[in-house]
Amino acid sequence: TGADRVCLNGDVANKVGTYEKAVLARYHRVPFYVAAPLSTFDLGCIRGKDIPIEFRSEEEVKQFAGVPTANPSSPALNPAFDITPAKLITGIITPQGIFPASEAAQKVQKYYE
Repeated sequence: TGADRVCLNGDVANKVGTYEKAVLARYHRVPFYVAAPLSTFDLGCIRGKDIPIEFRSEEEVKQFAGVPTANPSSPALNPAFDITPAKLITGIITPQGIFPASEAAQKVQKYYE
C-alpha cells in the first residue's frame, strides 16, 4: 500500500482501509509493506496519535447512489484516513531502500539535511 504520512516511529497514515489490510495481513502471516516517497516522511511527527485525522461528511456513508443505507437520524463517522501502527508493517519501501518501519524515518532523515 502507499502512505500519505510516515511518523518517526514508523506509524503510517493512509486512506481508510489501510489499517484493516495490515491487520488481515498479520492474521494470515502475509508481509505488509508500505511504499513511501521522501515527501511523506514527517520528521516532526513522533507517532500516529500526533496526526490530525480529517473527517468528511457523514452523508457520504449514510447513502449509496442517492439511496439511504442508514437511518437519517443515526450519527456516522467518516474519517478520510486511518493510522496503521508500525508493529503491523513489515517494511517501508523508499527510494533509498526497504527498511523496518521503526527505522525508516531515521534512515531517510539524512536526505532532508
